[in-house]
Amino acid sequence: MGSKDIFDEEDIKRIQDEYGSLINNLSKCNNPGDRELIEQALNIANKAHWNMRRKSGEPYIIHPIAVARIVNQEIGLGARSIATSLLHDVVEDTDYSIEDVRKEFGPKIASLIDGLTKISGTYNKGSSSSMQAENFRKMLMTLSDDLRVILIKIADRLHNMRTLDSMPENKKLKIAGETIFLYAPLANRLGLYAIKSELEDLSFKFRQPQIYEEIAAKLKHGEKKYLALINKFSLPIVEKLTESGLKFEISGRPKSIFSIWKKMQAKNVPFEEIYDVLAVRIVFDPLPGIPERTTCWSIYSVITDAYLPKPDRLRDWISRPKPNGYEALHVTVMGPEGRWVEVQIRSRRMDEIAERGYAAHYKYKGDNSPETELDKWIRKIRSMLENPLEDPIEFLDEFKMNLFSSEIMVFTPKGTLVSLPKGASALDFAYEIHTEIGNKAIGAKINYKLNPINAILMSGDQVEIITSDIAKPEKEWLSFVRTSKAKEAIKNQLRTETTNRIQKGMAILEEKLAELGVVPNSEIVKKLMLSYDVLNKDELYSGIELGTISLDNLKKIIRKTPAKNVIKYWELKLLGSMKGKREEEPEQQGKVDDGAPFLLRENIEDARQSYEIAKCCNPIPGDEVIGYRSPEGSIIIHKPKCPIAIRIMANEGNRIIAVKWAIHKLVSFLARISMTGVDRIGLVNDITNIISSELKVNMTNINISVRDGIFEGTIDLYVHNTQDINNLILKISNVRGIENIKRVEDFSEQD
Repeated sequence: MGSKDIFDEEDIKRIQDEYGSLINNLSKCNNPGDRELIEQALNIANKAHWNMRRKSGEPYIIHPIAVARIVNQEIGLGARSIATSLLHDVVEDTDYSIEDVRKEFGPKIASLIDGLTKISGTYNKGSSSSMQAENFRKMLMTLSDDLRVILIKIADRLHNMRTLDSMPENKKLKIAGETIFLYAPLANRLGLYAIKSELEDLSFKFRQPQIYEEIAAKLKHGEKKYLALINKFSLPIVEKLTESGLKFEISGRPKSIFSIWKKMQAKNVPFEEIYDVLAVRIVFDPLPGIPERTTCWSIYSVITDAYLPKPDRLRDWISRPKPNGYEALHVTVMGPEGRWVEVQIRSRRMDEIAERGYAAHYKYKGDNSPETELDKWIRKIRSMLENPLEDPIEFLDEFKMNLFSSEIMVFTPKGTLVSLPKGASALDFAYEIHTEIGNKAIGAKINYKLNPINAILMSGDQVEIITSDIAKPEKEWLSFVRTSKAKEAIKNQLRTETTNRIQKGMAILEEKLAELGVVPNSEIVKKLMLSYDVLNKDELYSGIELGTISLDNLKKIIRKTPAKNVIKYWELKLLGSMKGKREEEPEQQGKVDDGAPFLLRENIEDARQSYEIAKCCNPIPGDEVIGYRSPEGSIIIHKPKCPIAIRIMANEGNRIIAVKWAIHKLVSFLARISMTGVDRIGLVNDITNIISSELKVNMTNINISVRDGIFEGTIDLYVHNTQDINNLILKISNVRGIENIKRVEDFSEQD
């Protein structure tokens, strides 16, 4: 930040305009001193960021002002949160310290800003890749103190995503990966539905730009048609509701691009075959003396009188709201021109909670209101944060799992309802009831039938846990429990047992040595470790207590040190240090230029740096891809939508690089296609002729089965790029009898 004023008049006017649009549209800032606090925060932030510019070239202060506007106008937080948003980067990016903030604004705003400030670069736990996860952990830890930190951070991320175009390609992928992995689910969990949808769409735009643009173009092309359909659909509903004297608003829109793409993936169909891309929302003002729920069902009756409902698509979130506080009645009906239309019915209060989430939830919640699902979730997360895992990546995975959107409801023997993540076992249920019940569990009665503790529960199950005083947690339990509460309780118990075992083993050894008149010391322990081939003292003591290490030859071992063992020990040390060096060498290899995409060349031997094709998603030339620079130095190529790639982007974003395919004409890549259709004589021959004779493609495996005149099958083959496989699919789709043919993306060579 130089002393020279590099901002021109245009920059200063832009700052004033942006601040004007914030200060002139404030909500929830009517208390004395609110505006003065915001102005004081802006003056300090503006001074601290003076002459600083973002990557886009605009004055840096525009970003904090935009975050403050999102925090106030889109999330609904008040003056302190606005001030915190304006100051959120001053400690991290300028000479201003937390102590300075404390003096000017008091301890509350200082603690909020501290939660938003990334940890310093001195953090050196393990590899640098965990720095990203550690920053997440620091931010998430504030859940146990003040949730506003998370809400401001989500607003900060939303504005960064809105202005991501100016960033280098590798940074775009890292930030977009973090967003879909953590921030979008977190926004959803806190009830910020509009922000969650925008974050998903923006992340999708940068991770898979080609597909995003295709869907966006198709939506734009059909915009007038969709608007006409929504108007035609709404007319009879508007007429009936107006007659009833209800005050309401009705609006319609196509669904978000990301949600449409997810449907295309789930159903394996193109955009043209997604029939429920339209959603209509009815928001009403409650009538005096009539419960909101009753009005919702009355509106439902009006809609289903006019249009035929789809029975399996009724979603009642008013009888039991979602865990993030969301309340609404959703119904899907057959609209004009054979189009399915989803209708969301909400009261004004429900709509504000749906759009503004946590902040609106507490606006409507009285002091004596019963604990909601959102309250329970926050309490559960806070208890998890009281004893966080040491490894930040493991912690983040545990937290991510607690953002589950799919939940099941099961019952205790007395009829109490318990919420668990989908896929939870009877043991998860046991730990949810009480840690001691989990630790002593040996089985479960599910709907009065005896089951093992690893039995998977279904919604509506009634569960009774069977315990035994001699039972104790096993390491294998960790492989089938889903909740962090169960995992943490099992790990704590195993840790306690290990500590007890070590202490008992130490006492046994000391007793045996005392019988020989020997005082234990590090030299004797080292001799024993070499003799019993163990790596550390804890392993030695545990083995003694368990009886796997016998002390019958103790006298012989401590009086004699065979040369072979000494050599073996030193060899281990030397090999270990050499291995360490070898592991460091790849880091010194040819560096990849983060500014330009790494070219995936055909002749791998001559490439500047080797690359591998990820087995989890099997990309081929022509697919959209990203590169992951592994700690060993090689570059692993993934598709951006691959779940493993998304996890890597969120945890180790600094290792993600932009990559681009070069022309591939020699090297072939394994691909798989699947087909279904009506069987006939000669069908397989026609298909194999097209593959082998016409297109000269090499097949490695054909698997076809026929049942009741319907055939389905897969073919594995080697292709050069996506153009080859697209030509193949086009040709085979014209064969008589073929109903459906598509590329299978999720397979491995070993299956």
